Amino acid sequence: MTYQECLDYLYEQLPMFHRIGNAAFKKSLNNIIELCEAFGNPQQHFKSIHVAGTNGKGSSSHMLAAVLQKAGYKTGLYTSPHLKSFTERVKINGIELSESYLVQFVKDNKPLFEAVKPSFFEMTVALAFKFFADEKVDVAVIEVGLGGRLDSTNIIFPEVSLITNIGFDHQALLGNTLAEIAAEKAGIIKAGVPVVISTKQEEIMSVFQEKGLQVQAPLYFATEHVQVQLKQADLQKQVFDVQYADHQKQLLNLALDLTGIYQQYNLPGVLQTIELLQRKGFTIAEEAIRSGLSASKQITGLKGRWQVLSGKPLTICDTGHNIDGIKQILQQLQSLEPKQVHFVFGAVNDKDVTSILQLLPKNYQYYFCQPQIPRALEVAELQASAHEAGLMGEAYATVAEAVQAAKLNATADEVIFIGGSTFVVAEIEEL
Repeated sequence: MTYQECLDYLYEQLPMFHRIGNAAFKKSLNNIIELCEAFGNPQQHFKSIHVAGTNGKGSSSHMLAAVLQKAGYKTGLYTSPHLKSFTERVKINGIELSESYLVQFVKDNKPLFEAVKPSFFEMTVALAFKFFADEKVDVAVIEVGLGGRLDSTNIIFPEVSLITNIGFDHQALLGNTLAEIAAEKAGIIKAGVPVVISTKQEEIMSVFQEKGLQVQAPLYFATEHVQVQLKQADLQKQVFDVQYADHQKQLLNLALDLTGIYQQYNLPGVLQTIELLQRKGFTIAEEAIRSGLSASKQITGLKGRWQVLSGKPLTICDTGHNIDGIKQILQQLQSLEPKQVHFVFGAVNDKDVTSILQLLPKNYQYYFCQPQIPRALEVAELQASAHEAGLMGEAYATVAEAVQAAKLNATADEVIFIGGSTFVVAEIEEL
């Protein structure tokens, strides 16, 4: 079996949420429990940090992994979805899972898959846990795929749990109110395991407080313990002054190579999680924090978060795809004071695209497109909805065609932005 044959098997045989949507989501942990029991429960053989949330969980996971790696720990990192290659999902010290390991894993376990009938995501989580155990990682940062309570990753017993921003996304599966969505995310809170909440959202604080009390988990709203103040920002880095409320410690001029303005909401959660790991006996020096955060993209290979692809015209992409994410993107685009924005935009068919279109400026030039997945929103439908919202632009069959058209139209002093969906960003050729 070649690597491509292996991928074909996985995509064809196992229901994949990111391709087909809600039908692939299993509302039970039975399959992942059965798979991991067959592998000797590998998730019990390494320490872990569990990261959930609507926006920010991917960035936070990568920042934590970078700091732990710089602190000298052999660090696993599990994230989803991938942008370019399946192997991006599973990394150790920034190095992706080898294609040969994946092929051997699938060959060895096809009978098990045919008996259990897992989803694509369940199989991938079991693969990651087994790989981390086989490679004897010291610690692994595990990002939740969707929700929390019923997510396949939720069979770990972590050192610390981290929950980032809560917003509206995947309502059909997680609930139609912030409180309902927060309750699903709070499902990762375990008995006695400290939990950090990155952003203090008054309307849902009680959801986390009640869950923490119920299972006797120490609860930390990060911004009560760590205050960050932005000092400087450009297209290469952001610089913060950090003050810890619990004691007199400061981190002045802390550089972060993730340049999205929304990282100011993720950073307190990341730093408070590191503080709790230190209290648990992890040796993480200030230098590891500084060097990890200042080069987290290089260390972990993170892509697609307010990523500058080229200059003249300045071309930027971002995977933000729900209302909160798009609002942050628009705020940062406005801060650039562009002469004109050429916006390459595509979406998937289970997002609240109407609400997102209402947010988008009418004076941008739009290039509507359709990522090449079954779950994509058809570009003609997207264009029609956009026109109803007063947004003008042409429709293109592929992301590549839309990007090329934007490059032809944009002048050197204008801005091209590519986004609307993770899957639009994934198809950018120069990513």
